[in-house]
Amino acid sequence: MPATKTRCAWAGSDPAYVAYHDTEWGVPVHEDQLLFEFLVLEGAQAGLSWLTILKKRDNYRRAFAGFDPKKVARFGDAKLAQLLGDAGIVRNRLKLTSAVRNARAFLDVQKDFGSFAAYQWGFVGGEPVQNSWQSTKELPARTELSDTFSRDLKRRGFNFVGSTIIYAHMQAVGMVNDHVVGCFRHRQVAKLGKGRR
Repeated sequence: MPATKTRCAWAGSDPAYVAYHDTEWGVPVHEDQLLFEFLVLEGAQAGLSWLTILKKRDNYRRAFAGFDPKKVARFGDAKLAQLLGDAGIVRNRLKLTSAVRNARAFLDVQKDFGSFAAYQWGFVGGEPVQNSWQSTKELPARTELSDTFSRDLKRRGFNFVGSTIIYAHMQAVGMVNDHVVGCFRHRQVAKLGKGRR
């Protein structure tokens, strides 16, 4: 029998979760539209499991115009009513209105910094933080860095961006490498973060 790969324990056995762990989680993202997608999805996930959101991701992409922040920023009451009737996404009025509000704040950040990526990656000096956790039990839910990032987002008009949500976002988009050292992806992801500046 072929040897199975050692993964972070949270990846479990669900094929969608395993694929996400193996191909996306922790990979540095520098494309604004994908950063916006993760921000919306992390906000939607609040109080729910990430697997629930992951399985609705295609529905979110359809409902949110491919996560184009310019289009989402123009969503009005009629579109909101349509989203509230969409069984393919989480129908929570606060989360949906937050996504529209955040799209507008996202566009403001792009104007101020040239790109959202430039703004976001500035919090880590342009390079991912490389952690060396032995077990997923060691992973923090938030850090001083996510506190700082979260506070600044709130100051700029974002919501559903508490420190815990933002740390999950930072993990997802590779601002921090939180694959445990025994995971086959730890070293691979560490190599991806080198030499961006």
